Amino acid sequence: MSTTGALAHITVKSPEQMQELGRRLAPLLRPGDLVLLTGELGAGKTTLTRGLGEGLGVRGAVTSPTFVIARVHPSLTGGPALVHADAYRLGGGLDEMEDLDLDVSLPESVVVVEWGEGKVEELSEDRLHVVIGRAVGADAPGGLHGHPEDEVDDVREVTITGHGPRWADAGLPELETC
Repeated sequence: MSTTGALAHITVKSPEQMQELGRRLAPLLRPGDLVLLTGELGAGKTTLTRGLGEGLGVRGAVTSPTFVIARVHPSLTGGPALVHADAYRLGGGLDEMEDLDLDVSLPESVVVVEWGEGKVEELSEDRLHVVIGRAVGADAPGGLHGHPEDEVDDVREVTITGHGPRWADAGLPELETC
């Protein structure tokens, strides 16, 4: 059974702020955490993960794992490794994801799965689900009636939902304040 433990809503106005959100989220993560990222192409999933990697102090440039499916970034600071997977090209759900041995990596790593919704939730009852969407309407630059600014394409609405008891008091709402 999966229960919602906490929720945070954040407006992100630039790729730099998305990366900073990842750096701010990283201290809340620990070995065994599963993070699912959902958003359209170009939403900022890899940019957020790059910030997570910086915050976790891992080795190597965090880039999109689309063509290699998964990358492992070992810790340089004695913390958990970051396993960054991309399920975009995988259509078989958990069966196909099992070939990546994410369940083996999960206990000692932070596992981030882009496009993982509906595919990897069974790996852990306790998980974060990060949904990144483009700001529209009153939340977009210029509001409903104003003139959108040049950076309108950069504004994102990020919703972070903690599932399971692990996230009940993990501090997610504090991410809403800069």
